[in-house]
Amino acid sequence: MKLAEILNPGRVAVGVAVTSKKRALEEIARLLALGAPSVAPADILASLAGREKLGSTGLGHGVAIPHGRMAGVSTSVGAFIRLKHPVDYDTHDGQPVDLVFGLLVPQNATGEHLQHLAAIAEKFSDDDFCAQVHAAKDDAAVYALLTGG
Repeated sequence: MKLAEILNPGRVAVGVAVTSKKRALEEIARLLALGAPSVAPADILASLAGREKLGSTGLGHGVAIPHGRMAGVSTSVGAFIRLKHPVDYDTHDGQPVDLVFGLLVPQNATGEHLQHLAAIAEKFSDDDFCAQVHAAKDDAAVYALLTGG
């Protein structure tokens, strides 16, 4: 699975200034809604927040992958933000988060959902890759890193 299949340049943002996990989720929901126009950002946020209640989607090492499955979504959609300042995200390692990759998949796409999560987690488990994402100058540079372009 290539991230280019679920991501586009308009859903990648760097230097996003938020002050909390909730605000980070609101921002990622807003970007995900750009790729799922039939679903309201508030509904996406509710799906992401509902998943967070089951346990933090923070991977550790400053990375989180909030995700959700939703009716009304026809294809998987990704979005990415690099926060200007890390926020507390209730991660298992206690580290604040500043790299957030949001994922939205169709309601019945369980296998696809797990494949996407595994691919994203594998990429962001690489310390060198995360360092490159942190060093990237702008949205386009981060998009190129994420998609291998």
